[in-house]
Amino acid sequence: MLAAFTAGLLLITVSELGDKTFFIAVILATRHSRRLVFIGVIAALAAMTILSVLMGKVASLLPAEYIHHAEVGLFLGFGVKLLYDAAKMPAKSEGNEAEEAAEVVEQASLNLPASGKTMGFVSALGLQSSQMAVMLQAFTLTFLAEWGDRTQIATITLAAANNPAGVALGAVLGHSICAALAVIGGKLIANRISERMMTTLGGCLFLIFGIVAAFEGVPKSPHSL
Repeated sequence: MLAAFTAGLLLITVSELGDKTFFIAVILATRHSRRLVFIGVIAALAAMTILSVLMGKVASLLPAEYIHHAEVGLFLGFGVKLLYDAAKMPAKSEGNEAEEAAEVVEQASLNLPASGKTMGFVSALGLQSSQMAVMLQAFTLTFLAEWGDRTQIATITLAAANNPAGVALGAVLGHSICAALAVIGGKLIANRISERMMTTLGGCLFLIFGIVAAFEGVPKSPHSL
């Protein structure tokens, strides 16, 4: 379980820093309450992690050989792709992820007010409609941005080949660290993050995972780690 926890923590922490979901949290935190944004963002990432781990649990029913080859192939493929992308980036890149995040937030900003149907529920919780709207916006934008992302696929793969509880705990902690840095540090941290450097680190990490999995071979029990 410790190995699965460490793998999930490293994978998410390195991959999510400078990712589109990170910049979405940064932008929202500069416009709204950091506490509300953090709650919405971390709820979305936790929900996505749990969903991904459950999908990995289902995938673990496949023959161990298939899971092993898929794990090695996906990690090596992601690693090579990320290193290739990093090599094409200029040394001082403005960051495509930041630009995409800004576009996503701007498009959703007009839908911030909460609908009348949620007013009674919000009042019962002691929250204002605007507060609930901020959390819902942060949750929705983060969940949609994370869906189909390489980190989701990698989480599914890790959960299929390793202890799912360890992967889930490590991934949620990694997401929490990145979300906290985004909402607390805001633009200060974002401006110091090099997308090229983070992409290179992510590529190296995926390659390391792929190589380690290849040398370990097909495990006797997918969840024995």
